[in-house]
Amino acid sequence: MTQTIAPRVRTLVLLLLAAACALLAGAGPASAHAALTGSDPREGAVVDKAPAQVSLTFSESVSMDDDSLRVLDPKGKRVDDGKPSGTGGTAYSVKLHAGLPDGTYTVTYQVVSADSHPVSGAYTFSVGAPSETSVTVSGQGAGGGFVGGLYGVGRYVSYAGFAVLVGGAAFVLACWPRGSGVRVVQRFVVSGWLSLTAATLLLLLLRGSYTSSGKVADVFDLGLLGDVLQTKAGAALVSRLLLLAAAALFIAVLFGAYDKREDEEKRDLTFGLAVGGSVVAVGLAATWAMSEHASVGLQAGLAMPVDVVHLIAVATWLGGLTALLVALYRGPADTPVPALAVSRFSRVAFGSVIALVVTGTYQSWRQLGSWTAFTDTRYGQLLLVKIGLVAVLVGVAYFSRRWTAQLAEATPAAAGAAAARRGEKGAGKASTKASGNASSKTGAKASANASAKTGTKAGTKTSGDASAKTGTKASGNAKVAEKESGTTKGSGTAKESGAAKGTGDSQRAAQLARQRAAVDAARQKRQRDADPNRFGLRRSVLAEAGIAVVLLVVTTVLTQTEPGRTEEEAKAAGTSSAGSSAPATGAVTLDMPFDTGSQNGKGVVRVELDPARVGANDLHLYVERPDGTAFDIPEVKVALTQKAKDIGPLPVAPDHITTGHWSASGVQIPMAGDWEVSVTVRTSDIDQVTISKNTQIG
Repeated sequence: MTQTIAPRVRTLVLLLLAAACALLAGAGPASAHAALTGSDPREGAVVDKAPAQVSLTFSESVSMDDDSLRVLDPKGKRVDDGKPSGTGGTAYSVKLHAGLPDGTYTVTYQVVSADSHPVSGAYTFSVGAPSETSVTVSGQGAGGGFVGGLYGVGRYVSYAGFAVLVGGAAFVLACWPRGSGVRVVQRFVVSGWLSLTAATLLLLLLRGSYTSSGKVADVFDLGLLGDVLQTKAGAALVSRLLLLAAAALFIAVLFGAYDKREDEEKRDLTFGLAVGGSVVAVGLAATWAMSEHASVGLQAGLAMPVDVVHLIAVATWLGGLTALLVALYRGPADTPVPALAVSRFSRVAFGSVIALVVTGTYQSWRQLGSWTAFTDTRYGQLLLVKIGLVAVLVGVAYFSRRWTAQLAEATPAAAGAAAARRGEKGAGKASTKASGNASSKTGAKASANASAKTGTKAGTKTSGDASAKTGTKASGNAKVAEKESGTTKGSGTAKESGAAKGTGDSQRAAQLARQRAAVDAARQKRQRDADPNRFGLRRSVLAEAGIAVVLLVVTTVLTQTEPGRTEEEAKAAGTSSAGSSAPATGAVTLDMPFDTGSQNGKGVVRVELDPARVGANDLHLYVERPDGTAFDIPEVKVALTQKAKDIGPLPVAPDHITTGHWSASGVQIPMAGDWEVSVTVRTSDIDQVTISKNTQIG
């Protein structure tokens, strides 16, 4: 079996990484998640006299500062008072200077939607007659340029870090407790924590410039950073950093005290780590859910916990999958990933996929609203790509499950064969030892017999030999003395030589032991990699991880794209929320000054009709003094009339909500056309006036 990645699998991974890079490069600035659905004056309108203010209505609430809404004359000079304000709901206005001359005026806006994404655009209207204008609107909207691209990369890294951190820790706790002592697994989880922490700090620094000027120099502006900390997105990023501090403590325990425990003791600590880790993971996921898509729009109270479950399921699946891949490829030979751990992860991944399907179905319905939005909106098209990638990933996971089952079946047989080999090896050693002992005993016996025979023969010598011995005794003794003297002199040198030899032998023995260990590890790795079942599992998991990289990129781009429901509503109102130009129609906002002739009888009535089309509509009515402060009046009534079709007046009785604010829901408009909106204002028992204004509905 080959020891390298199959060329086809390697090519597939390279193609997937290239696709991921292309998606990130082509993501561009974040699309507007709050569409401009109405304005007064409207885009391209020509009015007889200069309005007192300019009003904008968005599809959701937005945040503004003093420069968020500007009105420029034909020469590019600012003609608003620089104090935009919201009148409640989704309508915002800025007052204009008095006595504006005729000409074409440009309205520019740059706001941040409730789901934390920047929205910008511009349009023109004319007073008296259109004229030439020197105002040019920059093609780069909020959230674009280098800062916008860097912000997008930071978002991707934060999602990837979250998946690695949560998925890797879940893989260790739920599937492979012994993996807490494997160095590559430890580094993998810690790298996820470091990536998420670094990306969060980067996003916090970039946030101010990203939502305003888009200039690199503003990244380190402490004033902008202070403003960011007061926003919902800034609070979410700071909360994420605090939770990451708790995650650091969790990692220290997981790879410290937990790893040093015995298997029986680990069971007691596993429950505590699982509970603590789950709390931290839910908190981290909530920092996204409470500041992005799920926090605004339809059923936000349900959408946020669903989004938390969705994020944790993604992290558990994709992060655990990558942890398994790292362990299979980089794990030590003496601690291979057991088949039981792979089987456990297979079950965990299956549960994660079920959670993804359920939560993803709800999120798709909430963000799209119709089947046509799948093909008619960019959000729907990206969602189809994501669904396709998930389907492919599940298909590859099916083959991984098959390899896992085969590996589990082969493991007992392999273990039995290894035990048999160990038994044979032990028997061979015992046989060799017994043979050696027998040889020693035989040799000793033969030596003893030979000595005995020699002694007997020496004892039969004649007395003549004794005289010869006497004659040579002196010389013999001298030789013996000389020999003993030489032996005594050399004994110290021999001892020192033996000690040096012992030290060298111990060093060689240690070196040989290390070499044997390295050889054994290499042999174990070759045997492990030669297993066809494990090799097949590695290839399929590698393919899964490659697809997961692209899936995560698509998810990141999806979070920066305008939801399909918002885009379709804007299109239905005759708008184009994808570009920088403001839409021409949509929710209607009408400002009507009144004067009942009594003290405190002057003010402005603002009527908002949303979505201003045939069927049920929501009506909001606001009453303000000339200085812009809200105040209450004894009575206000509204009537709708279409004189061309002789319909109406249709009375509307709004309910008082708060100071200067009345509201009515389910206001039925039977047909499209030019409708007259009449408002009767009573400021005292006897002082009242009826004012009206026409608007196109439908």
